[in-house]
Amino acid sequence: MAVKWTGGHSSSVLCLNASKDGLVASGAEGGELVAWGEDGTPLGHVQLEGADDVTSILFSPSCPTKLYASHGESISVLDVRSLKGTLDHFHVNDEEINCLSLNETESLLASADDSGAIKILDLEKKKVTRSLKRHSNICSSVAFRPQRPQSLVSCGLDMQVMLWSLQKARPVWITNLQEDETEETEGPQSPGRLLNPALAHSVSVASCGNVFSCGAEDGKVRIFRVMGVKCEQELGFKGHTLGVSQVCFLPASHLLLTGGNDGKIRLWDVGSEMEKKQKSPAKHTHRKKAKRAACPKQGGNSSATGADEEKHAKILPKLDIEHGEKVNWLLSTKIKGQQSILVADQTSCVSMYPLSEL
Repeated sequence: MAVKWTGGHSSSVLCLNASKDGLVASGAEGGELVAWGEDGTPLGHVQLEGADDVTSILFSPSCPTKLYASHGESISVLDVRSLKGTLDHFHVNDEEINCLSLNETESLLASADDSGAIKILDLEKKKVTRSLKRHSNICSSVAFRPQRPQSLVSCGLDMQVMLWSLQKARPVWITNLQEDETEETEGPQSPGRLLNPALAHSVSVASCGNVFSCGAEDGKVRIFRVMGVKCEQELGFKGHTLGVSQVCFLPASHLLLTGGNDGKIRLWDVGSEMEKKQKSPAKHTHRKKAKRAACPKQGGNSSATGADEEKHAKILPKLDIEHGEKVNWLLSTKIKGQQSILVADQTSCVSMYPLSEL
């Protein structure tokens, strides 16, 4: 059962983050930002200027009381000990910001917006040093890669996932989630794909920096591995019956939390699934499935279809929580020394699930 943190917000909570010292912050509709203690007590509250929704918040890794918050087209820097005033304020995006990400050295802050642009803010110089524009629709999520402060991944409602090099100021790899599965969707099933397109909502990079996940509107969770300047899809599986709104790797592991519009929260051991895939090459499976899948339309691509089906093999979650509300944000952090899941949803509460009790 979830522990509900109440009394902080009056509207739907949209985002969450936690400091290394155990403080938690949440952002909500209408510009509300709340700081919480580990016992779920609100410690401070502020209504950010302009009353735009608070869409993303990040604690500084080097200064655990410093908080970055995006609201509308702006980014405010606050001290959680005194939320009334801002330490700094930036207006660098042209449209509403959806996601913030800090690199490990805390020298750069990325902000992804509704225009599809990602602005890279140099925090020392306090100015934009890169403007990354390749998404043709809303850029919904962006994440710097751990151990690689000049590299990040992004995804958007154009169904594209991109790996960026900041030195080159361009993507070094792009995949379109829809096009990647054309073999799978040719034939009588294709109209369904139009009703449930692979709009990409969320990316998360594992602590190793070389594995990342993407959650999309088609209910699928995809796992990619970075190899130099290229990426390869390691896994793809149906994680939810509706869109996957959030993906979140647990610290220092390949355990992945996902949250969906179906009100479910699931925990997947993608590390062991990737190991299984590497240990048992699916050549024989490909051949068998290729025969079944062959049709005049696909012709020579039948083996690719088999490989694609193999990628989308049935994978079972290690943990399945019936949360009951559409998930807006997921966070894994330690609360009172216990690894816990914090959830923001359509309500004004924050839900906390201790992992040890599940």
